[in-house]
Amino acid sequence: MNKGNAFIEIEIQVQISNSAELLKFLEKDAEYVGEAHQIDTYYSLAHRDFIAVRPVEEWLRLRDSSGKQSINYKKWHYEEDGRSHFCDEFETVIQDISQLEKILTALDMKVLVVVDKSRRIWNYKDYEISLDSIKELGDFVEIEYKGKGAQKEPKEITAEMIDFLKQFNVGEISKNYVGYPFQLLFPDEVECERI
Repeated sequence: MNKGNAFIEIEIQVQISNSAELLKFLEKDAEYVGEAHQIDTYYSLAHRDFIAVRPVEEWLRLRDSSGKQSINYKKWHYEEDGRSHFCDEFETVIQDISQLEKILTALDMKVLVVVDKSRRIWNYKDYEISLDSIKELGDFVEIEYKGKGAQKEPKEITAEMIDFLKQFNVGEISKNYVGYPFQLLFPDEVECERI
């Protein structure tokens, strides 16, 4: 979503007890986009360690998504309660990920973690809905807002996403505010909101 000059990303990432009705709905009523195997490699600067602060606010990622390659930087904005509902996001396609990896290494950047993800993607109204299977973490649902709701606050949009999920008898919803790389790096620090 564009907000002024910045692109902001509004999304939720959750684990659910039962995905059967949601999957049935997606297969019947949503537009299937496709599947992707994504390898996300996260980096940090040697002189400014992104993961030295809590909550972690910055992530720099190289992604190979079934042969489509990109670089992405996210700057998360946190509420007073330590929860985040959106981030500033900057992303561009790259032609040769191996050359960029060499450049980052030459600049003394270090690899933090690699996220190995299988993703199935659907579009439904203002949402991109992904069913993710993350190596070493398990299965998740990620919903990203793709609408033009400039009049809505990110917190309101994420609440609507939760309401959307609840209509499919998904059981307990376990929402994290930290993302896959943090969960892999610091599993003992992950706190989930049970909904």
